[in-house]
Amino acid sequence: AAEMREKADNTWVWMEQSWGQLGRTPDFMAGVLNGWVNIKDQLAAVRPMFGENVVNYHRFCMEHDVSLTHAIGDPQINRADVFHNPLDEPDMALRVVEEKSEGVVLRGAKQLATLAPISNEILVYLSATFSRRAKDEFVQWFGIPMNTPGLKIICREPLSVPATGHAYPFSSRYDEQDAMVFFDDVLVPWERIFMLYDREAAVRLMGAAGFGRGVNSTMIRYYNRLLTYVGTTLLIADAIGVDGFPEVREKLGELAMYAEIQRLSLSAQQADAEGRIESARTGDPYSPFAPAGGALQNWTAMTSQRVAQILREVGGSGLLMQPSDKDLHSAELRPYLDRYMRGAGVDVEYKSRLYRMGADLTLSTFSNRQELYEYWHGGDPTRNRTNVFLRHDRSWITERVHQLIQEIGDAAGN
Repeated sequence: AAEMREKADNTWVWMEQSWGQLGRTPDFMAGVLNGWVNIKDQLAAVRPMFGENVVNYHRFCMEHDVSLTHAIGDPQINRADVFHNPLDEPDMALRVVEEKSEGVVLRGAKQLATLAPISNEILVYLSATFSRRAKDEFVQWFGIPMNTPGLKIICREPLSVPATGHAYPFSSRYDEQDAMVFFDDVLVPWERIFMLYDREAAVRLMGAAGFGRGVNSTMIRYYNRLLTYVGTTLLIADAIGVDGFPEVREKLGELAMYAEIQRLSLSAQQADAEGRIESARTGDPYSPFAPAGGALQNWTAMTSQRVAQILREVGGSGLLMQPSDKDLHSAELRPYLDRYMRGAGVDVEYKSRLYRMGADLTLSTFSNRQELYEYWHGGDPTRNRTNVFLRHDRSWITERVHQLIQEIGDAAGN
């Protein structure tokens, strides 16, 4: 538990320094790999070498300070089959095409590997959405170097904008690259494989592996992203003197509410993770499928777009119309800017930089990518909400309601 708190403190530094804008810093996948080590005995029960392999791989990544990316989704070819069983169209999913003495040969594609171009290694496995397969050849968990022969990367076009004065403070710094990865008959050595061919085990252990993440980087990042919106929106309101308006204060209060709920959720998640560690140590039963993490993932998907909308509502047209850095240095224009584009107690330089920051958070191509990422990074929100319901321990409250109904009936003489 103490190590987990130290890990969270380390993550906090990274996320605070990057203003909550980087969703796939290396500690994210470190947490996933820790989760796999936690279930090493269950992996060994599937096949003895799987448990040994994951322990050795964890040690390798730790000793070499490896930066990991991951790719767990199928390419968007045909999603008509709810279970994504690529029987008639084998290119719909990564598959084993050959076994050799030194390993298995894989062909196909995976998405969406954020951080891939600057990672040392890639972990490939099946997300909850894509975990159910009709044939064993489509089931595999493994880790390989990014420069493995036959492994190809296609990156999306950059969304970053070259530094142009004060215009794009976030886009120019924090555009993390997303990529597709293609497997052109890639050989994966046996010692790099952690799950193979076992459909039932892949589904069962996917949830159990998440236990190791504890207080994960995603939730700490989102809290810092919320704080970035709170601070920027508040200063924008103050810069034009609307921070005292009741309707604006209501919006600022809504932002603060989201931040406070996230802060309290982080504390609860830390306590929950420590409770599970203690239960594992003492042998007490503790469900590895606690719904807290899934609930928070859904919380980010539900609130992120609203947070950006509040900033747009408070900033209004000023988010669109601000002078550029070049305008501010124009001797001809500057007198007009000082007179007509200043704020309430702030000069035009401060106001324009502040508003350009708000625009980069809400109106830029970069900000649109961030919103799309926030919505989907935890997987299908509909599936996630369903899983939270299914894993939620509701038996005690339904029993209480049943008892109350009985008591009402008894009191009425029925």
